[in-house]
Amino acid sequence: MAVPARKVSKTRGATRRAHLALSAKATTTCPNCGAVIKAHRVCKNCGTYKKKQVIEMEKAEVKETKKDVKAKESKKETKAKETKKETKKAKTKKSEK
Repeated sequence: MAVPARKVSKTRGATRRAHLALSAKATTTCPNCGAVIKAHRVCKNCGTYKKKQVIEMEKAEVKETKKDVKAKESKKETKAKETKKETKKAKTKKSEK
């Protein structure tokens, strides 16, 4: 059975393992819908590849993209701001009376 002749130092062991780190998956955004996709693959959301429609997708099948989610969030934020303004106006009117 193989037994090391000497103890491997912390530095030597760490330098050996320096190349074992995991790397993040290479992703891009779909130019058509903005969904996150793997490079050089058909978009699962809208069915396009290199700006050409490759797969016919049904409208109900299309998932929400980041752009859609951000748009909904911004609408919610504007509504929240409007309601805050309205409540402030109502409070100031009550305090004036």
